[in-house]
Amino acid sequence: MLSRLALTDFRNHAELVLAPGPGFVVLTGENGAGKTNVLEAVSLLAPGRGLRRAALSDMARQDGPGGFGIAARLGDEDVELATGTLASAPERRQVRVQGASATANTLAEWLTVLWLTPAMDRLFVEPAGERRRFLDRLTLALFAGHAQATTRYEAAMRARNRLLADDGPPDPSWLAALEAQMAEHGAAVDVARRNTVDLLGAALAAQPEGAFARAGLALDGWQGDADGLLAELRNGRQRDAAAGRTLVGPHRSDLLVTHLGKSQPAALASTGEQKALLLGIVLAHAELVSARVGRRPVLLLDEVAAHLDPRRREALFDRLAGRGQVWMTGTEPALFTELRGEATRVTLG
Repeated sequence: MLSRLALTDFRNHAELVLAPGPGFVVLTGENGAGKTNVLEAVSLLAPGRGLRRAALSDMARQDGPGGFGIAARLGDEDVELATGTLASAPERRQVRVQGASATANTLAEWLTVLWLTPAMDRLFVEPAGERRRFLDRLTLALFAGHAQATTRYEAAMRARNRLLADDGPPDPSWLAALEAQMAEHGAAVDVARRNTVDLLGAALAAQPEGAFARAGLALDGWQGDADGLLAELRNGRQRDAAAGRTLVGPHRSDLLVTHLGKSQPAALASTGEQKALLLGIVLAHAELVSARVGRRPVLLLDEVAAHLDPRRREALFDRLAGRGQVWMTGTEPALFTELRGEATRVTLG
């Protein structure tokens, strides 16, 4: 959990310091007050591009010096984390742990951050790439090495695609080396994803029917070991060169989600049912992370309460009570009057 959060020139916040407690952290205020911006800042204390996937230069305050800073203290470990950019290098992310330079992937060793935003409501009808990114965030929370494997696989794939697109025959030794990297890291990516789907699917199936519909999970697409992927890449060079992209591998997988109660694909469920399915997945995953990793994740729920009926809202608060630090936003404080347990309440604007 975070015991302190300080923002400097981040989005609309010139300077903001918060001292959140261990339970609920409720941010209220009018639209445009910067509630989601605070959640985005917390999400950047984990590997990746944050909950908006925005360019780093867009995060710096418009009237500021050009860079931004996010600093946090972890209450349980008394660890200082920081990230941000310099005005001289607005697209280069800086990360520090205990004052020492570190990589963004190192953040996963200290803090797990999960989130649900209104932009994710269409996850089940979006292209497969959105569901892969969602699954990769879930996987990273359970397997810390997943970010590195994914990054190395995608870097090798981009280099291979460029090599195949060049005029003239590609350097065979360089091409073979890139395919070996793709095979090694691609197989690791696939194994970690499938383990996550199996673990989370079992946790969801074991839950009783309640306020949030239970989801069934499966991973569709390429499956195999490193040797098998290596052979497919070698045999597919001519095909991939003609297509201008790599046509086989875990980068083409898709997370399949079904509504267990209705035995239908989530994409065919109503908007409200899709929201309930997604929320159920995120809640079950947070509980799974706590049980397996031994560390409660920080949960960011942006404008969730406003889109739930009173029954589901009360069920959500009951389920989250005492389960770690949960950040929630809303325009009206009345949405959170039914909260039980510790709550830090902040009004922005």
